[in-house]
Amino acid sequence: MTEIAIHVDRLTKKFGDFTAVDGVSFDVRSGEVVGYLGPNGSGKTTTIRVLLGLLQPTAGDARVLGFDVRTQAESIRPIIGYMSQKFALYEDLTVRENLVFYAGVYGMGPAEYRPRVKETMALIGLVGRENERAGEISGGWRQRLALGIALVHQPQLLFLDEPTSGVDPAARREFWDLIYTLAEGGTTIFVTTHYMDEAEHCGRVGVMYNGKLMAMDAPGALKESQLKGPAWNIVAEPLLSALEALTATSGVHRAGLLGDHLHAITERGAHTAESLRAALSAGGIKNAVVEEAEPTLEDVFIELAGKGNA
Repeated sequence: MTEIAIHVDRLTKKFGDFTAVDGVSFDVRSGEVVGYLGPNGSGKTTTIRVLLGLLQPTAGDARVLGFDVRTQAESIRPIIGYMSQKFALYEDLTVRENLVFYAGVYGMGPAEYRPRVKETMALIGLVGRENERAGEISGGWRQRLALGIALVHQPQLLFLDEPTSGVDPAARREFWDLIYTLAEGGTTIFVTTHYMDEAEHCGRVGVMYNGKLMAMDAPGALKESQLKGPAWNIVAEPLLSALEALTATSGVHRAGLLGDHLHAITERGAHTAESLRAALSAGGIKNAVVEEAEPTLEDVFIELAGKGNA
């Protein structure tokens, strides 16, 4: 495996007058788990489809495991795995039959696929469900089977496109446990998501917005470099009046509702919990509870999206 699993240089993909991916550049090192974070329509899936050789780039260059996506796509596909948003399972086939079928698609003979299918079922937690039809198992189990299909041929690099969309939170957590089991075994993983909490699990995260890669770094480094200052959670009544008072306070960069409380980002060094309470009290909001909070990737995304709209 090459040291750089994915190399992207000023990659652009247009559909007529619409630019889906706009001058994106990044590298993914072998063995990394890299998240590609952004809302639907931000260019995440288009990027993956170009890297798979399914779409030709309009401009720029990309190499996957050393192969040029423009001219060597047929060399890329046998050594990568791909789990799409709408993964294709044959619902009338059993779990094992699906895995065997796709192993054959990847050119594996019986002597090779028999032990590998057994190993894959153990890895994805489907032992005991081998003979259940794919159309009759739950969403979380179908998701595991789709992952098994993507990795049955032991790919060096795994592309996962919104793999946990539409499954319950418990299944999402279990799926991420599987991702890290694969990563510990040396598989490079490139995963798109619009779930901010999921992106926290990645070694590095790229933030996509309107076709542009706004930033890419470790989650902690993004919070440090992209946010103006610390984050705060504020419990106060009435909430909307407290929000107005907070927004009007000098040194408050951004404030908004977050469930049953307020969440704010202040400029670095501008405030303490006591000074924010005093500002709210001066605005008529008494007995507010102000606590410094852990910044989130949602804070980072909102900040970067604001720059993208500027």
